[in-house]
Amino acid sequence: MMSHALYKLGRYAARRPWTVIGTWLVVSLLVIAAAGVFGQKLSDSMGAPGLDSQKATDLLARSNDAGLTAKVVLTPADGQATFSDSGPRAALGNVRAGAAELPNVLDAGDPQISADGRVAVIRLQYPVEEKLGPGDLENLKEFAGQVPPALRIELGGDLFFVFEVPETGLGEGLGLLVAILILLVTFGSLIAMGLPIGLALFGLALGISSMSLVTYLIDIPSWAPVIGSMVGLGVGIDYALFLVTRHREYLSSGLTVEESAGRAVATAGQAVVFAGGTVVIAILGLAVAGVPFMTAGGIAVAIIVLIMVVASITLLPAFLGLAGHWINRLAVRRVTVRTGGWERWARHVSRNAVAYLVGSVVALLAIAAPVLALQVGTPDEGALPATRTERRAYDLIAAGFGPGINGPLVIAVDISRDASVVEPLLDAVVADKGIAAVAPPDVNVAAGVATLVAFPTTGPQDDATLETVRRLRTDVFPSVLRDSPASAHVGGQTASFADVGAKVNDRLPVFVGAVILLSILLLTVVFRSIVVPLKAALMNLLSIGASFGVMVMVFQWGWGADLIGLESTVPIVPFIPMFMFAILFGLSMDYEVFLLTRIREEYLRTGDSDGSVVHGIATTGRLITSAALIMVSVFLGFVLSNDPSAKMFGLGLAVAIFIDATIVRMLLVPAAMKLLGNANWWIPAWLDRLLPVLDRPDEKSTQGVVPVDTFA
Repeated sequence: MMSHALYKLGRYAARRPWTVIGTWLVVSLLVIAAAGVFGQKLSDSMGAPGLDSQKATDLLARSNDAGLTAKVVLTPADGQATFSDSGPRAALGNVRAGAAELPNVLDAGDPQISADGRVAVIRLQYPVEEKLGPGDLENLKEFAGQVPPALRIELGGDLFFVFEVPETGLGEGLGLLVAILILLVTFGSLIAMGLPIGLALFGLALGISSMSLVTYLIDIPSWAPVIGSMVGLGVGIDYALFLVTRHREYLSSGLTVEESAGRAVATAGQAVVFAGGTVVIAILGLAVAGVPFMTAGGIAVAIIVLIMVVASITLLPAFLGLAGHWINRLAVRRVTVRTGGWERWARHVSRNAVAYLVGSVVALLAIAAPVLALQVGTPDEGALPATRTERRAYDLIAAGFGPGINGPLVIAVDISRDASVVEPLLDAVVADKGIAAVAPPDVNVAAGVATLVAFPTTGPQDDATLETVRRLRTDVFPSVLRDSPASAHVGGQTASFADVGAKVNDRLPVFVGAVILLSILLLTVVFRSIVVPLKAALMNLLSIGASFGVMVMVFQWGWGADLIGLESTVPIVPFIPMFMFAILFGLSMDYEVFLLTRIREEYLRTGDSDGSVVHGIATTGRLITSAALIMVSVFLGFVLSNDPSAKMFGLGLAVAIFIDATIVRMLLVPAAMKLLGNANWWIPAWLDRLLPVLDRPDEKSTQGVVPVDTFA
């Protein structure tokens, strides 16, 4: 039985701490060393099989045109001269010649000069990503520093997207510092504080190191470590917090260190296992989307969560065994746990259950309402801070050539069986009302591929650009290729993100349904109830919807954008809503599991539904509040990132956890459970017989601490 097995596991870890710690140390050193020697680079692919943009990418790879590019953007420094003048024109030629000599540059195209002669763009072609490294970006930056002062130079392009390392550390460090302060206030002991922090950092280091090894099985996206750090730090600290709190309660009742650790793992540890399991199930549900990079990112994050869960129920009790009664030493303040305030609050909510239930639901629906205006799109280099050279290059190009040049559509044509279609297709694309210009076609007869680069009249984030892509695919291409075996496909970043967004939106209802169903099944097994899981799912949907509403207010409407350093309004990245739903639904279940575990323990002991709810809130209110503050501080740390996507994840996760731990857990849950009464724990007898038994109630008591031993 699960709780009995966890009880024995916790006792063993506390009794043989060096064996457990040594095993973890050996495994960790092997993983980290293997990652350093054999680890592979993470992927930046954003495509998906079957999409038209992916077909374009595959064709370009066949013609060796799928490598990275960089943009060198120049303008006369004095703001008066133009490239029609002999001096700037000669300097431009020298820059092009010098750029062509850079290592790994395959071609430096002829400069494109704006109509007013003030902006020039040189596009550098590099080979595929696997043949390049961060040194190529550094070489380009160093070259830019040598350009004559008569010209102003800015840089951008794929090379930055792949190899530029964003400035990180400050926000994450501040979030971690706040978490340390919260733990000190909660525990009042340096040792008790250090255990959750140390466990989370250890698990995070091991999890992120393992990603470069998992790439041998599946391509892990390069952004997975950022999301993994957010989730890993949050759950790692929280899981350890719940276990250490239970352990200290048992120690204070007079239990031995081994017995206390065993019982803490059997009770709080069981909640950790099922909370972590819910998180993993929700995240792995991303596979329903049918988008490989999302599935791979989910697997990477799920691995980190699993490491945190296993470390919490094995490594942490080993350290508890080593610490012994010293866990309460090195006190920085005396902590007296008072539950009276939380108990009074729970009774107050119970007396006014209808008002709090209706008021909370109305408030959450109001906050979630803006989600109806949610727009997915691609935050491009124009969303970066003005301090970044990519943003300045973006602005110069848009000013000189129009907004569409920053979001080119790369049209790949399969001419292996008919090469005569290139010119008619070029004429048809040029004639389209949404196309401003088309570069001369690049025809690779040997590979059977022709490439057309078309520049829309509108910007990458405009709906009109997506309409142009749709029109090319459904009207323009068929009109030219109707009687030809040739085929044409629209690729490029703008088209790729639009295709992925459309596929994600199509799969979203199935994904949401699958995650909710699996979570309900898991909670039904844990709590032997039909009502509790359904209520948990509905309330989690409300908190997640509210977090999405806040994201729309901030990122699309610009409310409070200056507070988080957002330069301009941006659409929501296509894959973020689904990815965030998976993470948030899992994390929201954490507090539900921890709270309901205490409520169920009391209900099994007394049979008093109302009293068990009050007891659950009274005993977990302070703990859940502390845990939520830790998660919120960790997530908000990522809002300080320069990357709009990281800001979206950080803000969305922080808002959802805050709402979940306040409005949902402290208002909605007690109000709803009060009104439902004993119906909370109803389950059909036939279903109860079918479900596996995970614990075994016992009549023994433990010195008044836990009246029912589910692990004895």
